[in-house]
Amino acid sequence: MKFQDLLVHQKSFSLAMKIFEITKSFPKEEMYSLTDQIRRSSRSVPANIAEAYRKRVYPKHFHSKLTDSDAENSET
Repeated sequence: MKFQDLLVHQKSFSLAMKIFEITKSFPKEEMYSLTDQIRRSSRSVPANIAEAYRKRVYPKHFHSKLTDSDAENSET
């Protein structure tokens, strides 16, 4: 099984792509602040899930990466 097969990764990746499309319509003056931050934090969620999956044999690292993913999701 690959991390791409995880439902949570698929949904978070899909949401990041939707957020990217939605933020295209944000005001131009927000391009380098709000828009950029939302895009970066939303892309970080599936990235951290992928890292967590790779480190699943190390429980503390696994938990840490999932915690990071949750934090980025909250930030988004």
